[in-house]
Amino acid sequence: MKTLLTSPAETPTPEAISETDFFENVPPGQAKEVTLLQVDQGGLQNAYATWGPKDLRLYCTSEQCAGYRFFQHVGECQYRKKGLTTMFATFRCRNCNNHRKQYAISVRPTTDDKVEMFKYGELPQFGPPNPSKVLSLMGAERDAYLKGRRCENQGLGVGAFAYYRRVVENQKSKIIGEILKVAEKLDAAPELIEDLRAAKQETRFTEALNRIKHGLPPILLIDGHNPLTLLHSALSEGLHATSDEACLELATSIRVVLTELVERMATAVKEEAELTSAVQRLLKVGGKR
Repeated sequence: MKTLLTSPAETPTPEAISETDFFENVPPGQAKEVTLLQVDQGGLQNAYATWGPKDLRLYCTSEQCAGYRFFQHVGECQYRKKGLTTMFATFRCRNCNNHRKQYAISVRPTTDDKVEMFKYGELPQFGPPNPSKVLSLMGAERDAYLKGRRCENQGLGVGAFAYYRRVVENQKSKIIGEILKVAEKLDAAPELIEDLRAAKQETRFTEALNRIKHGLPPILLIDGHNPLTLLHSALSEGLHATSDEACLELATSIRVVLTELVERMATAVKEEAELTSAVQRLLKVGGKR
């Protein structure tokens, strides 16, 4: 009789990942086999091995940096050659020499240069940074947005999707209101401005979207598509997605599109302000002649 179970011999062994991949990309609560570099075994009589972690490329939130920079490990890491060792690993930004990232991990050696590493947590929290412009737009739903980010970072698709859907639906009028400000700033067609004003008053997302018949200013389109339509398409899937993984993909897509829309709105207003300022300066120069 055939068995449906896979024997241990048939189960593929996951490949070890690099230490930088573990710190930068693996969320807390996961264990991975990791290949370490710069390990000093310290001789046969030494019960500990000394490990010097490589630089990481992380986001630095300091005002001086406000972007991705290289972080250097601070201090020295030692782990037992046999058994489990728990430790903190701290990295400091090489650029501002101030901002730090700290990890709580455990290390269990498997070979001389490989260990099973578990990540308990990290501070600041795992995942891409939360842009200040997006948090400002969230208003009363800021906490819900941050909870959605935590769910997304931990791979909890249903939770992340539910929080992001709540944020977008409850902040619909504010999002459309910000788009309206951009349209007015750019002197968009009166028909479009009227569409946006009507859409802002609608309570339901679908009806609000139907109100916008004249599209959006081209500068706000994402890869040629209306971002509101993209958000509505993702939200329409609901929690009936086939799996938690599918919900996670939708949740991530909602966040990425929403973030890009906010960035494009900020860029549109900034460019218009810079253009107006440039025109005024040139007019002043011309008036002096």
